[in-house]
Amino acid sequence: MHYCGDTLVDVAIFHKAKSCGMDMEHTNTDYSVINKNCCSEKQITVKGQDELNTSFDNLTLHQQQFVALFVYTYVNLFEDNNENVTSFRSYRPPLVIKQIYKLDETYLI
Repeated sequence: MHYCGDTLVDVAIFHKAKSCGMDMEHTNTDYSVINKNCCSEKQITVKGQDELNTSFDNLTLHQQQFVALFVYTYVNLFEDNNENVTSFRSYRPPLVIKQIYKLDETYLI
């Protein structure tokens, strides 16, 4: 985190925070005057967990059944089982009584 005075300027994770541009770099070593900088950098470190592996040996039979059924239903939730289902396969069209297309036609004579 980069602070300019008491104001938070930038927060960065996994890389360095951007500066506000008020940082002064000492390019000349001849001067012995020390300029007080108004900017400050603050770093927060979070300690991680060492044991991340969970053991399935500690689960009861009821819990193991629940996990197995949950995974089974969750996987089948997104699976498409109706690939070739056609609802009109057993439907028969009505018999032709009149040729309707001839009744609606207009003929130029």
